[in-house]
Amino acid sequence: MTTATAHSTRHIDVVLGARSYPVSIGQGLLGDPGHWRHALRGRHVLVISNRTVAPLYLDRVMAGLDGLQASSFLIDDGEAHKTFANVGHALTALAQLGATRDACIIALGGGVVGDLAGFTAACWMRGIDFIQMPTTLLAMVDSSVGGKTGVNLPAGKNLVGAFHQPRAVIADIDTLASLPQREYCAGLAEVVKGAAIGDIEFFHWLEQHADALAARDTATLIEAIARKVRYKAGVVARDETEQGERALLNLGHSFGHALETAGKYTALLHGEGVAIGMLLAARLSERLGMSGAADTARLQRLLQQLSLPTTIPPGMQAQALLALMHLDKKNLAGTLRLILWRGIGQAEIVSGVDEAQVLAVLRENTR
Repeated sequence: MTTATAHSTRHIDVVLGARSYPVSIGQGLLGDPGHWRHALRGRHVLVISNRTVAPLYLDRVMAGLDGLQASSFLIDDGEAHKTFANVGHALTALAQLGATRDACIIALGGGVVGDLAGFTAACWMRGIDFIQMPTTLLAMVDSSVGGKTGVNLPAGKNLVGAFHQPRAVIADIDTLASLPQREYCAGLAEVVKGAAIGDIEFFHWLEQHADALAARDTATLIEAIARKVRYKAGVVARDETEQGERALLNLGHSFGHALETAGKYTALLHGEGVAIGMLLAARLSERLGMSGAADTARLQRLLQQLSLPTTIPPGMQAQALLALMHLDKKNLAGTLRLILWRGIGQAEIVSGVDEAQVLAVLRENTR
């Protein structure tokens, strides 16, 4: 990632009336409490992180909490640790801190940390503040914005959770320098998703700048993050609790979550599951006569340019994946409700999808 020139911080507001909050995107934000200390309203702060991120960034955040009663709680890294058990341990840490209703949780890490920290904040005394400090690209462009929190069950991903909006989102892109290439690329899947759903011009921009993004060019990266966050902020403002339009943000997720669950949350990163899931959704849309092969090919080509997987991992069975898709939260009255498209930038919610067609797509793409 290029760092020779400092780039100005971008600010984007998620507008939700009294619960509106800023998203700040830039460099050097974690070590400068002037960017986030104002969001703290009480004297108790619990920083939740994981054992990979904490050695890199926890000290600089804790230094910014000088004068407050602050402590930290760490979990192991990975989706498999987004559990009720760890929420219980985090709640115990709040109790040991003596946290009151004006306490705040800071989520320092990727999407797993953010989801678990936000759910813990929603539970403690029926809801306290929390601040998102995402350290992965995927969390910066997606999970840290919008207030979705939750934990996994063995039966499926994110089946338990709450809508609980943060007080602020602080996206310090300097943290991406330590992100492994595979995780960085997984985050790019969520950037592509935003364009695929409803912004064909952004999709074209991504095609033009794919090489710069893959190389972590700072200016290109900040622009991509800002565009994706601005798009999502608008959707969340119009449909906070996913009663309609916000469900479109789940393009690829019905397939992707099934793939993640089938792989026991270790075979695929979330963004990788989304990448494969988007392509499967495009192929299903094509099979149903909703879209053409050219759009599917453009999506596959862009995903491959960004070093994202486009095939289902070996050993996964089509029938088992379909069964997992039945647990998706978007389903209604026992029928599949999927996010499909009529081409790039034209996603839509489709209810009552023919299972035989879904199974056919899965069988064509398993090996």
